[in-house]
Amino acid sequence: MAIAATILVVDDKKNVLSALELLLEDEFEKVITLNHPKCLISTLQRGNVDVVLLDMNYTAGQANGNEGIFWLQEIKKFNKNIEVVLFTAYGDVALAVKALKMGACDFVLKPWDNNKLIATLNAAVKLSKSNTKVLELKQSERDLRRVINREAPRLIGQSASMLKIKDLISKVAKTDANVLITGENGTGKEVIAREIHRQSLRANELLVTVDASALPENLIESELFGHKKGAFTDAREDRIGKFQLAHNGTLFLDEIGNIPLSIQSKLLVALQTRTITPLGSNREIPINIRLISATNCNIDKIIEEQRFREDLLYRINTINIEVPPLRERHEDIALLAHFFYEKYAHKYMKPQGKIGEQAIKKLQKHQWPGNVRELEHTIEKAVILCEDQSIGADSFYFKSGTTAESMACVTIEEMEKQLISRALEKQNGNLSMAAKQLGITRQTLYNKLKRYDI
Repeated sequence: MAIAATILVVDDKKNVLSALELLLEDEFEKVITLNHPKCLISTLQRGNVDVVLLDMNYTAGQANGNEGIFWLQEIKKFNKNIEVVLFTAYGDVALAVKALKMGACDFVLKPWDNNKLIATLNAAVKLSKSNTKVLELKQSERDLRRVINREAPRLIGQSASMLKIKDLISKVAKTDANVLITGENGTGKEVIAREIHRQSLRANELLVTVDASALPENLIESELFGHKKGAFTDAREDRIGKFQLAHNGTLFLDEIGNIPLSIQSKLLVALQTRTITPLGSNREIPINIRLISATNCNIDKIIEEQRFREDLLYRINTINIEVPPLRERHEDIALLAHFFYEKYAHKYMKPQGKIGEQAIKKLQKHQWPGNVRELEHTIEKAVILCEDQSIGADSFYFKSGTTAESMACVTIEEMEKQLISRALEKQNGNLSMAAKQLGITRQTLYNKLKRYDI
């Protein structure tokens, strides 16, 4: 069965063209012949040629091969994925070797051996199709990156603090400066990281996210730096780490304060040397990333407690963005509520209505211990349960103890501890269900249970 490929043969001798056409027509799906290269490029434009079998000389009395070199360059200018096999006489071997360095795939000596010629063209076809496949994969990867970046959550807010953050992002994004984003859980630290990446010079590359709080301690090193097969008990195959995956793009290390000290030292070395070494390997791999980190921890406190390296803080904290809690940016609540309402009304195919004025006032009186994440879940729930076109104040129910007066003397830690205890009580001690209710991962909940000794 003929191979699904198109071969273009260019030679000034008609008897050579006839012989090659007879030989190759049973081997390849389509064979095109030209007795002069002047129509070569226009022929390439008309069809999907995989391989060109190109003679080196076309002008009588000239045998220096310069014509072949010229047309080789023209083919590669037109499409570098088309492979070129040169036809050359014994005396042109040195010239053919030179042409290989300029992009030719191979060369065949005249007079040719039929079997060797067919084998050479087969190899060239495979290489050409491989080149095309790689090009398609790269294009798909670029398209996927554009889709990922386009779907990044919006940074919403018109309060003075949010306008200040937006201005800071616009100044920082175009640089490669490392950024540390701090703030309570649910304030939108990841949204800010994605906005920095979207405005950066790396926007067409990947933003790779690692939630350090969701990873068991024994897997963090492998997750960040990768591993070789057999590096540890369950390492059944090689794995690329997140640093390598983010090469040329942005790496977002969420909850960086939860990374163990033993890994912090390796993280510091990776950031200083711009290289990583996968587990089970001795080979250093260069990495080019922009690092954005985030934490809800009091970073000074955990440094004082010797749970975080001060030298690592200096490395990751070139620019610090402190995200205020939602209760401190009262004027953003209505904007966010309307945004989430439109989002979930569309998602659940609800009639497009509005959030009533009294409902907005009720939302603005709430203290939002869970911040923007809690507001989003509240609106989503209201959209699902609401039977009217508009959402009223009675669509929201907040437990007592979260008014402005009652919250005035409560610390963030106490508030968080109360929320966790209530969630566990409601879910009868089920950690997975409690974590889902709180809008955090199971590992994050487990870490907080240990932290608060619940």
